[in-house]
Amino acid sequence: VQLQASGGGLVQPGGSLRLSCVVSGFTFSITPMYWYRQAPGKQREFVAFISISGIVNYADSIQGRFTISRDNDKNTVYLQMNSLKPEDTAVYYCKGQNRWGRGTQVTVSS
Repeated sequence: VQLQASGGGLVQPGGSLRLSCVVSGFTFSITPMYWYRQAPGKQREFVAFISISGIVNYADSIQGRFTISRDNDKNTVYLQMNSLKPEDTAVYYCKGQNRWGRGTQVTVSS
């Protein structure tokens, strides 16, 4: 089982990034998927969820700015992040079937 997140980087406040997480080793199309993040010195926290039918749920802190989506043909879940703020700085992780991928660093700074 592998979950490989990518797409992080350094961006200015107000900017955008799109994270991707490619999955292998389990049947992606029947697996609910999650994004979490962990900021320095803080606990890992929930960011977004997408069900197998496309129902989504978001943390209040990113509501209206981030969008989770999935492409079952590509075994990939995405996190489109707009209007980024310095407090969004964290390592972002994808999760599925109770497995965690390696994180991707997102840094929002001027």
